[in-house]
Amino acid sequence: MSIATKFRRLVNLYKLAWAGDRLDALETHLKLVRGELTAVADLQSQIDQVRGDCSSVGETMYQIAAQTGSQLRILGRDQDTLKSSLEVPQETVDDFLAWKSQNPIPAQPLVTVIVVTYNRSRLLTERCIPSILGQTYDNLELIVVGDACTDDTEELVSRIKDPRLKFHNLPERGRYPSDPIRRWMVAGTAPTNEALSLAQGDFISHLDDDDEYVPDRLEKLVKFAADNQCDFVWHPFWWEQDDGKWIINQAAEIAHGEITNGAVLYRRWFKNVQGKMDAYRLMEPADWNRYRRISYIGPVAMRYPEPLLRHHRERNQPDASLI
Repeated sequence: MSIATKFRRLVNLYKLAWAGDRLDALETHLKLVRGELTAVADLQSQIDQVRGDCSSVGETMYQIAAQTGSQLRILGRDQDTLKSSLEVPQETVDDFLAWKSQNPIPAQPLVTVIVVTYNRSRLLTERCIPSILGQTYDNLELIVVGDACTDDTEELVSRIKDPRLKFHNLPERGRYPSDPIRRWMVAGTAPTNEALSLAQGDFISHLDDDDEYVPDRLEKLVKFAADNQCDFVWHPFWWEQDDGKWIINQAAEIAHGEITNGAVLYRRWFKNVQGKMDAYRLMEPADWNRYRRISYIGPVAMRYPEPLLRHHRERNQPDASLI
């Protein structure tokens, strides 16, 4: 069965009567498309091996594979649009546009930085929080929400005497799936939604509890957003590898695998787009599921060109925050 046939079947999801049925069928079709993507990746690897010995034939095959990869990326974007259209009603788009027309970006906007955490007290208080409170842009509030932390997080956070910092620990953890892969896809969704409900900033940004901002990140992004009248900004970031080396993820576009949670800044209206605890059913991290829906609403979105985040790698665990 061709990819085009599978995609036509995906489009037929519009004909299903119930959202639950749509979600179940969509999950099945996404698995089929991922199988095609894996096959193309395997073909790409084989072609790379052949190129050295059969340069002319290998070059032709390489071009074919590149064209196929481009078509699959287009298909992926169309697929994202379809998924979002099933999840975002037109009334939501209209509401954002009406809000935006009445709420220009203020001259000195307040920025809310959201950090969700679970039993990482040392990394949180020694790396993450200092990189936020030490920003050159100081008109900010920092909201840290624990996912029912059981360690000394609350005690260590309380030692940081800064009125811009607020800490709240949920009384119980979010109800996440038992499967470990699907669990890390949505882990942290409950405290994120709680933090969004508390956020007062004109702009909102995020940081994982083991990562860190460069000192002038917020200053640069706020100026960039104001100068370009942006509703959503994202940027490249340094990404630590398993061997301890650092590479730059250029974050070329708003796409799965391109952006990460700590590399975005957006206007406060988008706090209304909450994280979904069932995003794993589409095999999507909850963060990416949320940004996909935000992108569909139609904000003025621009990429800031410099890396402004160090995304640390947690050894021996899936990378849940690279979305």
